Amino acid sequence: MNTNRLSKTLAAALNAQMTKEAHASQIYLSYAAWADKEGFGGIANFLFRHAQEERNHMMKLLEYILKRGAEVKVTAIPAPPENPVSVNNCFEKVFEHEVDNTKAVYKLVKMSLDEEDWATWNFMQWFVKEQTEEETLAMNLLDKIKIAGGEKVSSNSLYSLDRDLETTPDDAKAAQDVTADNP
Repeated sequence: MNTNRLSKTLAAALNAQMTKEAHASQIYLSYAAWADKEGFGGIANFLFRHAQEERNHMMKLLEYILKRGAEVKVTAIPAPPENPVSVNNCFEKVFEHEVDNTKAVYKLVKMSLDEEDWATWNFMQWFVKEQTEEETLAMNLLDKIKIAGGEKVSSNSLYSLDRDLETTPDDAKAAQDVTADNP
C-alpha cells in the first residue's frame, strides 16, 4: 500500500528546499569563520547561531517529507560563495541570500496551493513567517551599518556592532505581532 501523501513534484521541490536550507547553513558557517578570522567574534557568534538555525530548517523539511510518506533525497550541497570583503558586504550578501530563499519558499507555497495540498500549504506558512523575520533582521543590521557609515564604517562603530551581535536575539519581531501598545 502506498502511503505517500506528496505529489512527485511537491516532494522534489521540498527536497530541493531542504538542500537549499543546508546550503544556507554552509553560507552562514563560511561567513562566520570569515568574521572570526577578521577579529569579529560577536558577529561570528551571531552567524554561527544562524548556521545552526538554517540546519534546523533543513531538519524541519526532512521530517515533514518523511511524515508525509515521501522519500527524502539527500544531495550534495553547493560550496558557499566567496567570502565577504567587509562587514557591510557580509550583511548585504546575507540579505540577498535571504531574499532568494524567500522566493523559493513562495514557490513552494504556490505549488502547494495549486495542487490543493493543504497540509503542505499550512506547513509552509511557518517558513513564510520565518523568512519575513530573517529579511527584517538582515535589513535592520544593514540599517545599523548604514547609519554607522556603510562601507566607511568606523572602527569604533564596528566594535560596538560586534559587541551587540554577540548577545542580539536571533529573530526580529514580525509585523503581525506588533500592536499599538507593543510596537
